[in-house]
Amino acid sequence: MDVDRTIALITAAGIELTDRRRNARGDGWSLSFANGASLEVGDDGKVSAAGKGADAVARLLDLPTTPRSA
Repeated sequence: MDVDRTIALITAAGIELTDRRRNARGDGWSLSFANGASLEVGDDGKVSAAGKGADAVARLLDLPTTPRSA
């Protein structure tokens, strides 16, 4: 997925983008959102989500969510 499309989908849901920068490897983008989610969006289109709000963002992007243990 394209980084601009990723940002557009998440911000359209009312989750504010708080930081956007190239990742340390230089092969994609690191994004941070106001709900605590952090995304890595590779130049190859791969997306991974982590952090407190990762499940909400993953659902918006149709990514797999992390199962919670009981």
